[in-house]
Amino acid sequence: MNPPAFATCDLCDAHEEDTSGSFRVLPPVFRDFGATTRFCGRVATLRSLEDNSRVREAVNSPGEGRVLVVDGGGSVRRALVGGNLAVAAAKNGWAGIVVDGAVRDAAEIKAAGIGIKALALMPMRSVKRGEGQRDLPVEIQGVTVRPGDWLYADEDGIVVSAKPLL
Repeated sequence: MNPPAFATCDLCDAHEEDTSGSFRVLPPVFRDFGATTRFCGRVATLRSLEDNSRVREAVNSPGEGRVLVVDGGGSVRRALVGGNLAVAAAKNGWAGIVVDGAVRDAAEIKAAGIGIKALALMPMRSVKRGEGQRDLPVEIQGVTVRPGDWLYADEDGIVVSAKPLL
């Protein structure tokens, strides 16, 4: 499914006077690893450091066009998403994934057909301890992202809003 037409630059221009904190822009540190650079949807969040157990649970549940935002604490020591999880996310209807951390299996992720943005590639897989929390506010590179926010990502960047912008 193709996302509606939008450009993050246009969204920023339209909301540059917003001082309420409702409209936020993530820092330009994320790289594109997925099949598409453009995706948007309502946000689901999770926090987990170097353990992708909760990520696996999330992508194996119905995505319903949402975007999964993973607070990995900015760690690039272990990958939180790989090819198998990217395929599961695409199959289960997730619009995209943003990882404040690392991913792996670059070719498999691209072939999965879903938008994925992350800080870096790291071939080392995550540990599996069943740790992490879902559906809570997270800090992504110093920007608060809440469950139920709306995320818009394209080749220029990532913006988050408390309400839908399209």
